[in-house]
Amino acid sequence: MTTIAVLPGDGIGREIMPPTVNVLHAVGRRFGLTFKFTEAPVGGEAIDATGRPLPPETLAVAKESDAVLLGAVGGPKWEGLDYSIRPERALLGLREALGLYANLRPAVLHAELVDASPLRRELVEGTDIMVVRELTGGIYFGRPKGIEKLDGQPGQERGINTEVYTTHEIERIARVAFEIARKRRKRVTSIDKANVLESSELWRRIVIGVHKDFQDIELRHMYVDNCAMQLIKDPRQFDVIVTTNMFGDILSDEAAQIVGSIGLLPSASLGDATLGQKGGGRKGLYEPIHGSAPDIAGQNKANPLATILSAAMLLRYTLGHEAAAAAVEQAVMAVLRAGYRTADIAGPGTKPVGTVEMGRLVVAQVEKAGAVHVA
Repeated sequence: MTTIAVLPGDGIGREIMPPTVNVLHAVGRRFGLTFKFTEAPVGGEAIDATGRPLPPETLAVAKESDAVLLGAVGGPKWEGLDYSIRPERALLGLREALGLYANLRPAVLHAELVDASPLRRELVEGTDIMVVRELTGGIYFGRPKGIEKLDGQPGQERGINTEVYTTHEIERIARVAFEIARKRRKRVTSIDKANVLESSELWRRIVIGVHKDFQDIELRHMYVDNCAMQLIKDPRQFDVIVTTNMFGDILSDEAAQIVGSIGLLPSASLGDATLGQKGGGRKGLYEPIHGSAPDIAGQNKANPLATILSAAMLLRYTLGHEAAAAAVEQAVMAVLRAGYRTADIAGPGTKPVGTVEMGRLVVAQVEKAGAVHVA
Protein backbone atom coordinates (compact mmCIF):
# COMPACT_ATOMS: atom_id res chain seq x y z
CA MET A 1 0.00 0.00 0.00
CA THR A 2 1.19 3.49 -0.88
CA THR A 3 0.49 6.15 1.74
CA ILE A 4 -0.15 9.66 0.43
CA ALA A 5 -0.48 12.85 2.45
CA VAL A 6 -3.10 15.08 0.82
CA LEU A 7 -2.59 18.78 1.54
CA PRO A 8 -5.21 20.78 -0.41
CA GLY A 9 -4.07 24.14 0.97
CA ASP A 10 -5.67 27.42 -0.09
CA GLY A 11 -7.80 28.89 -2.86
CA ILE A 12 -8.46 26.41 -5.62
CA GLY A 13 -6.44 23.74 -3.82
CA ARG A 14 -9.62 22.30 -2.31
CA GLU A 15 -11.21 22.01 -5.77
CA ILE A 16 -8.32 20.48 -7.72
CA MET A 17 -7.44 17.84 -5.15
CA PRO A 18 -10.62 15.66 -5.19
CA PRO A 19 -10.43 15.03 -8.98
CA THR A 20 -6.77 14.06 -8.57
CA VAL A 21 -7.54 11.60 -5.79
CA ASN A 22 -10.34 10.16 -7.94
CA VAL A 23 -7.87 9.64 -10.80
CA LEU A 24 -5.51 7.77 -8.47
CA HIS A 25 -8.38 5.58 -7.30
CA ALA A 26 -9.10 4.80 -10.96
CA VAL A 27 -5.44 3.98 -11.54
CA GLY A 28 -5.54 1.69 -8.52
CA ARG A 29 -8.51 -0.21 -9.90
CA ARG A 30 -6.88 -0.59 -13.30
CA PHE A 31 -3.40 -1.63 -12.14
CA GLY A 32 -4.14 -3.37 -8.86
CA LEU A 33 -2.60 -0.62 -6.71
CA THR A 34 -3.81 0.42 -3.27
CA PHE A 35 -3.55 3.87 -1.76
CA LYS A 36 -4.19 5.31 1.67
CA PHE A 37 -4.90 9.05 1.66
CA THR A 38 -4.57 11.22 4.77
CA GLU A 39 -5.64 14.86 4.55
CA ALA A 40 -4.07 17.64 6.62
CA PRO A 41 -4.11 21.49 6.64
CA VAL A 42 -1.26 23.56 5.23
CA GLY A 43 -0.59 27.18 4.27
CA GLY A 44 -3.13 29.89 4.99
CA GLU A 45 -5.76 27.37 5.98
CA ALA A 46 -3.39 26.06 8.66
CA ILE A 47 -2.51 29.58 9.83
CA ASP A 48 -6.19 30.32 10.40
CA ALA A 49 -6.63 27.10 12.36
CA THR A 50 -3.37 26.89 14.30
CA GLY A 51 -1.34 30.06 13.75
CA ARG A 52 1.30 28.10 11.80
CA PRO A 53 1.62 27.47 8.04
CA LEU A 54 3.01 23.97 8.70
CA PRO A 55 1.55 22.57 11.94
CA PRO A 56 3.49 19.75 13.63
CA GLU A 57 0.57 17.40 12.99
CA THR A 58 0.70 18.08 9.26
CA LEU A 59 4.47 17.60 9.16
CA ALA A 60 4.06 14.29 10.99
CA VAL A 61 1.53 13.09 8.40
CA ALA A 62 3.94 14.09 5.60
CA LYS A 63 6.87 12.31 7.20
CA GLU A 64 4.89 9.13 7.73
CA SER A 65 3.68 9.04 4.11
CA ASP A 66 5.43 7.75 1.01
CA ALA A 67 4.52 10.90 -0.91
CA VAL A 68 2.80 14.25 -0.50
CA LEU A 69 0.20 15.73 -2.87
CA LEU A 70 -0.15 19.48 -2.42
CA GLY A 71 -2.72 21.80 -4.01
CA ALA A 72 -1.66 25.43 -3.56
CA VAL A 73 -0.83 27.83 -0.75
CA GLY A 74 -1.13 31.56 -0.20
CA GLY A 75 -3.41 34.43 -1.06
CA PRO A 76 -4.03 38.13 -0.37
CA LYS A 77 -5.54 37.35 3.03
CA TRP A 78 -2.13 36.42 4.46
CA GLU A 79 0.18 38.81 2.56
CA GLY A 80 0.50 41.18 5.52
CA LEU A 81 1.94 38.54 7.83
CA ASP A 82 5.58 38.41 8.83
CA TYR A 83 7.62 36.54 6.23
CA SER A 84 8.49 33.82 8.74
CA ILE A 85 4.87 32.70 9.09
CA ARG A 86 3.46 33.31 5.61
CA PRO A 87 1.75 30.35 3.88
CA GLU A 88 4.67 29.84 1.48
CA ARG A 89 6.97 29.00 4.39
CA ALA A 90 5.16 25.67 4.58
CA LEU A 91 6.77 24.63 1.30
CA LEU A 92 10.27 25.41 2.55
CA GLY A 93 9.53 23.55 5.78
CA LEU A 94 8.31 20.46 3.94
CA ARG A 95 11.30 20.41 1.59
CA GLU A 96 13.75 20.71 4.45
CA ALA A 97 12.06 18.19 6.76
CA LEU A 98 11.57 15.60 4.01
CA GLY A 99 15.05 16.01 2.53
CA LEU A 100 13.76 17.07 -0.89
CA TYR A 101 16.63 18.49 -2.93
CA ALA A 102 15.68 17.85 -6.57
CA ASN A 103 12.88 19.83 -8.18
CA LEU A 104 11.60 18.45 -11.48
CA ARG A 105 9.62 20.77 -13.74
CA PRO A 106 8.58 19.28 -17.09
CA ALA A 107 7.68 21.76 -19.83
CA VAL A 108 5.90 19.85 -22.57
CA LEU A 109 4.06 21.53 -25.43
CA HIS A 110 1.14 19.25 -26.16
CA ALA A 111 0.13 19.12 -29.81
CA GLU A 112 -3.45 19.96 -28.85
CA LEU A 113 -2.32 23.27 -27.31
CA VAL A 114 0.46 24.39 -29.64
CA ASP A 115 -1.42 27.58 -30.49
CA ALA A 116 -1.41 28.58 -26.81
CA SER A 117 2.34 29.21 -26.92
CA PRO A 118 3.42 32.86 -27.37
CA LEU A 119 6.07 31.63 -29.84
CA ARG A 120 5.55 30.63 -33.46
CA ARG A 121 4.45 27.05 -34.09
CA GLU A 122 7.55 26.22 -36.13
CA LEU A 123 9.77 27.20 -33.17
CA VAL A 124 8.02 25.33 -30.37
CA GLU A 125 6.15 22.36 -31.82
CA GLY A 126 7.53 19.22 -30.19
CA THR A 127 9.13 21.00 -27.20
CA ASP A 128 9.68 18.56 -24.30
CA ILE A 129 12.03 19.82 -21.58
CA MET A 130 12.72 18.57 -18.07
CA VAL A 131 14.24 21.21 -15.80
CA VAL A 132 16.06 19.65 -12.84
CA ARG A 133 16.63 22.36 -10.23
CA GLU A 134 18.75 21.97 -7.10
CA LEU A 135 16.35 22.90 -4.32
CA THR A 136 18.06 23.19 -0.94
CA GLY A 137 21.35 24.99 -1.58
CA GLY A 138 22.61 28.04 -3.39
CA ILE A 139 21.85 31.69 -2.82
CA TYR A 140 18.44 31.12 -1.22
CA PHE A 141 20.00 29.27 1.71
CA GLY A 142 23.64 30.38 1.81
CA ARG A 143 25.02 32.41 4.71
CA PRO A 144 25.79 35.13 5.53
CA LYS A 145 22.51 36.71 4.50
CA GLY A 146 20.46 39.69 5.60
CA ILE A 147 20.35 43.48 5.60
CA GLU A 148 22.75 45.49 7.76
CA LYS A 149 23.40 49.14 8.46
CA LEU A 150 26.76 50.53 7.36
CA ASP A 151 28.85 51.96 10.18
CA GLY A 152 29.58 55.64 9.86
CA GLN A 153 27.28 56.06 6.87
CA PRO A 154 23.90 57.33 8.09
CA GLY A 155 20.96 56.05 6.06
CA GLN A 156 23.10 53.51 4.18
CA GLU A 157 22.41 49.78 4.30
CA ARG A 158 23.80 46.67 2.63
CA GLY A 159 21.87 43.59 1.50
CA ILE A 160 23.76 40.29 1.53
CA ASN A 161 23.04 36.89 0.04
CA THR A 162 25.61 34.17 -0.45
CA GLU A 163 25.78 31.57 -3.23
CA VAL A 164 27.20 28.40 -1.67
CA TYR A 165 27.42 24.85 -3.05
CA THR A 166 29.26 21.79 -1.81
CA THR A 167 30.58 18.85 -3.79
CA HIS A 168 27.93 16.55 -2.31
CA GLU A 169 25.04 18.89 -3.22
CA ILE A 170 26.21 19.15 -6.82
CA GLU A 171 26.94 15.44 -7.21
CA ARG A 172 23.52 14.27 -6.08
CA ILE A 173 21.54 16.69 -8.28
CA ALA A 174 23.74 15.84 -11.28
CA ARG A 175 23.05 12.14 -10.77
CA VAL A 176 19.31 12.77 -10.72
CA ALA A 177 19.58 14.66 -14.02
CA PHE A 178 21.65 11.97 -15.73
CA GLU A 179 19.34 9.21 -14.50
CA ILE A 180 16.30 11.03 -15.86
CA ALA A 181 18.05 11.71 -19.18
CA ARG A 182 18.81 8.00 -19.48
CA LYS A 183 15.04 7.37 -19.75
CA ARG A 184 14.48 10.27 -22.16
CA ARG A 185 16.59 11.46 -25.11
CA LYS A 186 19.95 11.10 -23.33
CA ARG A 187 21.01 14.76 -23.40
CA VAL A 188 21.83 16.92 -20.38
CA THR A 189 22.59 20.64 -20.51
CA SER A 190 24.21 21.94 -17.33
CA ILE A 191 23.56 25.64 -16.74
CA ASP A 192 25.99 27.81 -14.78
CA LYS A 193 27.87 31.11 -14.83
CA ALA A 194 31.36 29.65 -14.57
CA ASN A 195 32.95 32.58 -16.37
CA VAL A 196 32.38 34.88 -13.37
CA LEU A 197 31.24 32.81 -10.35
CA GLU A 198 33.54 30.52 -8.38
CA SER A 199 30.52 28.53 -7.16
CA SER A 200 29.66 27.86 -10.81
CA GLU A 201 33.26 26.91 -11.53
CA LEU A 202 32.93 24.19 -8.89
CA TRP A 203 29.48 23.26 -10.22
CA ARG A 204 30.84 22.66 -13.73
CA ARG A 205 33.85 20.68 -12.50
CA ILE A 206 31.73 18.37 -10.32
CA VAL A 207 29.11 17.80 -13.04
CA ILE A 208 31.90 16.79 -15.44
CA GLY A 209 33.17 14.36 -12.83
CA VAL A 210 29.75 12.75 -12.30
CA HIS A 211 29.32 12.45 -16.06
CA LYS A 212 32.13 9.87 -16.12
CA ASP A 213 29.58 7.41 -14.69
CA PHE A 214 27.07 8.23 -17.45
CA GLN A 215 29.06 8.03 -20.67
CA ASP A 216 25.93 7.05 -22.62
CA ILE A 217 24.54 10.55 -21.94
CA GLU A 218 25.55 13.60 -23.96
CA LEU A 219 26.62 16.49 -21.69
CA ARG A 220 27.04 20.09 -22.67
CA HIS A 221 27.47 23.29 -20.66
CA MET A 222 25.80 26.64 -21.17
CA TYR A 223 25.95 29.98 -19.39
CA VAL A 224 22.64 30.99 -17.83
CA ASP A 225 22.23 34.17 -19.88
CA ASN A 226 22.73 32.23 -23.12
CA CYS A 227 20.29 29.56 -21.93
CA ALA A 228 17.61 32.19 -21.32
CA MET A 229 18.06 33.31 -24.92
CA GLN A 230 18.25 29.80 -26.39
CA LEU A 231 15.00 28.76 -24.68
CA ILE A 232 13.24 31.40 -26.78
CA LYS A 233 15.29 30.92 -29.93
CA ASP A 234 15.25 27.11 -30.12
CA PRO A 235 13.56 25.36 -27.15
CA ARG A 236 13.56 21.97 -28.90
CA GLN A 237 17.34 21.69 -28.56
CA PHE A 238 16.91 20.94 -24.84
CA ASP A 239 16.15 17.59 -23.24
CA VAL A 240 17.17 17.72 -19.56
CA ILE A 241 18.42 20.96 -18.01
CA VAL A 242 20.22 20.76 -14.66
CA THR A 243 21.06 23.88 -12.73
CA THR A 244 21.30 25.73 -9.43
CA ASN A 245 18.46 26.82 -7.20
CA MET A 246 18.12 30.41 -8.40
CA PHE A 247 18.90 29.75 -12.07
CA GLY A 248 16.41 26.88 -12.05
CA ASP A 249 13.76 29.03 -10.40
CA ILE A 250 14.01 31.54 -13.24
CA LEU A 251 14.53 29.21 -16.20
CA SER A 252 11.73 26.80 -15.24
CA ASP A 253 9.25 29.71 -15.20
CA GLU A 254 10.50 30.81 -18.62
CA ALA A 255 10.10 27.29 -19.98
CA ALA A 256 6.59 27.12 -18.51
CA GLN A 257 5.57 30.26 -20.36
CA ILE A 258 6.96 28.92 -23.63
CA VAL A 259 4.56 25.95 -23.59
CA GLY A 260 1.58 28.20 -23.10
CA SER A 261 -0.51 27.14 -20.12
CA ILE A 262 0.57 27.11 -16.51
CA GLY A 263 -2.59 25.13 -15.74
CA LEU A 264 -1.08 22.04 -17.35
CA LEU A 265 2.34 22.01 -15.72
CA PRO A 266 3.13 19.65 -12.82
CA SER A 267 6.18 19.44 -10.61
CA ALA A 268 7.93 17.04 -8.28
CA SER A 269 10.38 17.70 -5.45
CA LEU A 270 12.33 14.54 -4.69
CA GLY A 271 14.68 13.18 -2.06
CA ASP A 272 16.91 10.12 -2.08
CA ALA A 273 15.67 6.74 -3.29
CA THR A 274 14.92 5.15 0.10
CA LEU A 275 11.50 3.53 -0.30
CA GLY A 276 12.71 0.46 -2.20
CA GLN A 277 10.33 0.41 -5.17
CA LYS A 278 11.92 -0.79 -8.38
CA GLY A 279 12.60 2.12 -10.71
CA GLY A 280 11.27 4.67 -8.23
CA GLY A 281 11.30 4.77 -4.46
CA ARG A 282 11.97 8.48 -4.03
CA LYS A 283 10.06 10.31 -1.33
CA GLY A 284 8.42 13.25 -3.05
CA LEU A 285 6.25 16.33 -2.82
CA TYR A 286 4.05 16.67 -5.90
CA GLU A 287 2.23 19.87 -6.79
CA PRO A 288 1.06 21.99 -9.74
CA ILE A 289 3.20 25.02 -10.47
CA HIS A 290 0.25 27.42 -10.52
CA GLY A 291 -0.84 29.36 -7.46
CA SER A 292 -3.97 29.34 -5.34
CA ALA A 293 -5.95 31.60 -7.74
CA PRO A 294 -8.28 33.04 -5.08
CA ASP A 295 -10.13 35.06 -7.73
CA ILE A 296 -11.73 31.88 -9.12
CA ALA A 297 -11.80 29.74 -5.98
CA GLY A 298 -15.12 28.05 -5.27
CA GLN A 299 -16.47 28.65 -8.80
CA ASN A 300 -15.73 25.28 -10.45
CA LYS A 301 -13.42 27.06 -12.92
CA ALA A 302 -10.00 25.76 -11.83
CA ASN A 303 -8.00 23.53 -14.14
CA PRO A 304 -7.16 20.27 -12.29
CA LEU A 305 -4.91 18.86 -15.01
CA ALA A 306 -1.59 20.11 -13.59
CA THR A 307 -2.39 18.43 -10.28
CA ILE A 308 -3.49 15.25 -12.05
CA LEU A 309 -0.25 15.25 -14.03
CA SER A 310 1.63 15.77 -10.75
CA ALA A 311 -0.01 12.56 -9.58
CA ALA A 312 1.38 10.88 -12.70
CA MET A 313 4.84 12.01 -11.59
CA LEU A 314 4.13 10.47 -8.18
CA LEU A 315 3.36 7.16 -9.85
CA ARG A 316 6.61 7.38 -11.83
CA TYR A 317 9.11 8.61 -9.25
CA THR A 318 7.75 7.31 -5.94
CA LEU A 319 6.09 4.06 -7.06
CA GLY A 320 8.32 3.43 -10.07
CA HIS A 321 5.19 2.41 -12.01
CA GLU A 322 5.79 3.73 -15.52
CA ALA A 323 2.69 2.09 -17.02
CA ALA A 324 0.39 3.71 -14.46
CA ALA A 325 2.04 7.11 -14.92
CA ALA A 326 1.73 6.83 -18.70
CA ALA A 327 -1.93 5.83 -18.39
CA VAL A 328 -2.72 9.06 -16.54
CA GLU A 329 -0.78 11.19 -19.02
CA GLN A 330 -2.46 9.46 -21.97
CA ALA A 331 -5.88 9.96 -20.37
CA VAL A 332 -5.24 13.71 -20.06
CA MET A 333 -4.13 13.87 -23.69
CA ALA A 334 -7.22 11.95 -24.82
CA VAL A 335 -9.48 14.44 -23.06
CA LEU A 336 -7.67 17.37 -24.66
CA ARG A 337 -7.81 15.72 -28.09
CA ALA A 338 -11.56 15.41 -27.65
CA GLY A 339 -11.69 19.20 -27.33
CA TYR A 340 -12.55 19.57 -23.65
CA ARG A 341 -11.09 22.64 -21.96
CA THR A 342 -11.36 24.52 -18.69
CA ALA A 343 -11.69 28.29 -19.02
CA ASP A 344 -7.96 29.02 -18.81
CA ILE A 345 -7.18 27.03 -21.96
CA ALA A 346 -10.51 27.33 -23.82
CA GLY A 347 -10.58 28.66 -27.35
CA PRO A 348 -12.78 28.75 -30.44
CA GLY A 349 -14.30 25.37 -31.23
CA THR A 350 -13.48 23.79 -27.85
CA LYS A 351 -15.89 22.30 -25.31
CA PRO A 352 -15.84 24.27 -22.05
CA VAL A 353 -16.08 22.25 -18.83
CA GLY A 354 -15.58 22.93 -15.14
CA THR A 355 -13.20 21.44 -12.61
CA VAL A 356 -15.43 18.55 -11.59
CA GLU A 357 -16.33 17.52 -15.12
CA MET A 358 -12.70 17.70 -16.31
CA GLY A 359 -11.72 15.34 -13.52
CA ARG A 360 -14.57 12.98 -14.38
CA LEU A 361 -13.49 12.90 -18.02
CA VAL A 362 -9.92 11.94 -17.09
CA VAL A 363 -11.16 9.20 -14.75
CA ALA A 364 -13.29 7.80 -17.57
CA GLN A 365 -10.29 7.69 -19.89
CA VAL A 366 -8.11 5.95 -17.27
CA GLU A 367 -10.81 3.31 -16.83
CA LYS A 368 -11.45 2.97 -20.55
CA ALA A 369 -8.85 0.20 -20.95
CA GLY A 370 -11.19 -2.01 -18.97
CA ALA A 371 -9.00 -4.97 -18.00
CA VAL A 372 -7.36 -4.98 -14.60
CA HIS A 373 -3.56 -5.31 -14.56
CA VAL A 374 -1.76 -6.48 -11.44
CA ALA A 375 1.49 -4.62 -10.71
